[in-house]
Amino acid sequence: MGPTASGKTQIALQLHDDLDVELISVDSSQVYRGMDIGTAKPAPSVLKRYPHHLIDIRDIREPYNVASFRRDAISLIHSIAGRGRLPVLVGGTMFYFSALEYGISELPGSDSAVREEAKRELSRKGNRHLYDFLTSVDPHLSGYVRASDTQRLLRAVELYRVSGHPPSRLFRQFPPKKLDINLVKIALFCSDRSILHQRIAGRFREMLETGLIGEVERLVQGVSRPESLPAMRSVGYRQVLEYLQHGGRHRELQERGIVATRRLAKRQLTWLRNQANVIWLDTLHPGCADGLRIFLREHPLVIRFHDHRHSGRTAVCS
Repeated sequence: MGPTASGKTQIALQLHDDLDVELISVDSSQVYRGMDIGTAKPAPSVLKRYPHHLIDIRDIREPYNVASFRRDAISLIHSIAGRGRLPVLVGGTMFYFSALEYGISELPGSDSAVREEAKRELSRKGNRHLYDFLTSVDPHLSGYVRASDTQRLLRAVELYRVSGHPPSRLFRQFPPKKLDINLVKIALFCSDRSILHQRIAGRFREMLETGLIGEVERLVQGVSRPESLPAMRSVGYRQVLEYLQHGGRHRELQERGIVATRRLAKRQLTWLRNQANVIWLDTLHPGCADGLRIFLREHPLVIRFHDHRHSGRTAVCS
């Protein structure tokens, strides 16, 4: 796991070279065919040599959600382990990692019309209005949903309007089931944040130079409301789509994309720091990949960080 541009793919390829592993992509955008440049998807030649499960399995018009991922990932983990190989999950979609480990509730299905109406209401009146409405019909909601958590708030509104029951009752009735498989959770980070920011900026500029705008144009061709596609809400794609729909300067698009990607990386790191039992790897350390191979193959040299940002966490170094 790790923030965008932290070097996850390269580490995964090195593990594939040295160990008997199979790679499972944990990326909510790389599942879609044609979303190549903006997702930093490995090139076809790389995927041929280093196959990744769960890449290029959907058209952008076909839904793929966290429940689909969890089902597919668990099936793949069992089948890979059954072949005597090590399943290695690699990616940056933290919600998918969380759902895999802690489970998701088997709640009533989604209703797109109800959800779109809730989004319009949110846009007009704000989070607090929806939260106040929900707490008026569900006094126990605060134990499950915060007013600032837009996605969970919208889902709670949808659940109430579809089922007619308080969302907190549904959450209690359908508790998530945790994964019954032991996980080793490895997080990549850059000890020098400025280097990560440089990587992010350089990579987004390169994406634009190598045809990201044209890629988005091809993907949404013939789609009446492309902004409604989940695939087009991804960082980078959303900014390019807004540029195509509303115009603007290329320089402004570049800056918006870089800022949005930095914010994504910050959210990813915040999520990782709140996880338990995480092994942290500094990708700027020259022995990063070797340390990980040692950890997976034999007995690692495990040290504790004294840096307050990673206090109480462990790290593997050569």
